[in-house]
Amino acid sequence: MTSAVPEAPTFGQYVRNVTFYIHIAVATVLIGLIGLPKLRHGRVGANSVATRWNRHLIWAAKRHLGLVCEIRGTAPTEDCIVAAKHQSFWDILVIADAVPRRAFIMKREIMRVPVMGWYAWKVGCIPIDRDRGRDALSHISSEIRQRMQGDGLGQLIIYPEGTRTLPGQRKRYKQGVATIRAATGLPVVPVAVNAGMFWPRSGWVILKGRAVVEFLPVIPPEEQQAGFLGRLENRIETASDKLMAEAGLKGVAYQPRPGVH
Repeated sequence: MTSAVPEAPTFGQYVRNVTFYIHIAVATVLIGLIGLPKLRHGRVGANSVATRWNRHLIWAAKRHLGLVCEIRGTAPTEDCIVAAKHQSFWDILVIADAVPRRAFIMKREIMRVPVMGWYAWKVGCIPIDRDRGRDALSHISSEIRQRMQGDGLGQLIIYPEGTRTLPGQRKRYKQGVATIRAATGLPVVPVAVNAGMFWPRSGWVILKGRAVVEFLPVIPPEEQQAGFLGRLENRIETASDKLMAEAGLKGVAYQPRPGVH
């Protein structure tokens, strides 16, 4: 199945966008508040509410905007690190919906937001204090190992670039994902996306089309650590460029780091 080339927004699309944003704002409040009793059941209860919210927003985007998602590859079900290209809020929703026990490494400030932050804590998201630098990564690695020895980690989602990027834009991957991999021995599942072609990083107009999230072959723990970050970047960026070119973006051609295969 191929991705449709995104179309320029029309007046009707602007109207549908406004309707969509109103819909998801109301739905977020209602689903979050109605689901609060499930927080008593810990991660399982919080995950059930998060799944309902994810799927409702994905459905609403299709219903109001004509934006549909396609998942390629095999989403992981075991404890692992999911290292994903990050272009928009859309890829957060789709990746989180595709895995059964999602958890994110996210900025501490987000986890202080009422309702949303409560669920983030309960589903197992791990806050990061970027001001602490390497100390923050050491704390995160320790937290992950403790969870692996307890009731399991789940699928820990991390964005190696550290922020959203525009289609065709690239930022050097940060060392955090390699540090966590080395400290925990977890397999890494790379993920490519083209979501920014439809749901942009900035601006509020979302375009109709087919956005793709592709789970790439797993990088096993036994694969050598030396050069890992470069190999990860090459795999994700090359696959993402192919998805964006398929969706109609011209002139994308990732140049791998020299000496990295």
